[in-house]
Amino acid sequence: QAFFCLLLCIPWGSSCPPSCQCTERAGAKAVLCSSRHLEEIPKDIPRDVVFLKLDANSITRIPSNAFGHLSHLEEIDLSRNAIEKIDRAAFRGVAAGLRSLDLSSNRIRSIPKEALLALHAKLRLANNPWHCECALQEVLWEARLDLDSVRDITCHTAPREEYVGKPLLQVLDAGANLCGARQRTTDVAVLVAMFGWFAMVVAYVVCYVRHNREDSCRPLPPAQAHAE
Repeated sequence: QAFFCLLLCIPWGSSCPPSCQCTERAGAKAVLCSSRHLEEIPKDIPRDVVFLKLDANSITRIPSNAFGHLSHLEEIDLSRNAIEKIDRAAFRGVAAGLRSLDLSSNRIRSIPKEALLALHAKLRLANNPWHCECALQEVLWEARLDLDSVRDITCHTAPREEYVGKPLLQVLDAGANLCGARQRTTDVAVLVAMFGWFAMVVAYVVCYVRHNREDSCRPLPPAQAHAE
């Protein structure tokens, strides 16, 4: 935060979104759009920005390729918005270079794991109304979460009532496996499909045998019987 405060004092001359302030310090360019009543991510953010602050706005969605043209981007602050939906390809184009992504204090209930697992950035996901499910569990185990905020990832809703209101980390430490139900459902679907395929093969064989039996028992035509 102190770094961003210093950046405020040093403007830079390239194009800047009308609702934002653009600054530079030691060659690192920042676009500061905090508390600007934005409802979507600005489309005219300069390509060479390194730090992007979009916190304390009214943004509801992060669409696909929202930052794809910002190849120098290292930090994004989207905290304290109203984000409910994050597309699978929301961070395509910046995944390799991004070091920090703050999505805390939004309205996020679920998130496609593909949107986050490709990132090398440190993630802040606390204080969202999470639905504790398999995808969130996989994110928790595989993504780089900020350790100071991971305890504040709480189950707002969950498949089992006893998980509601508890930190997700506590639920998982107690031995819960949120991916277990999905795995069982998948196993049942596979078994049903296999049984259906087997029943179809059996029915075909039975019909084939019956058809051959009927042909062998059928009486010969009169002309053919007389010739014999």
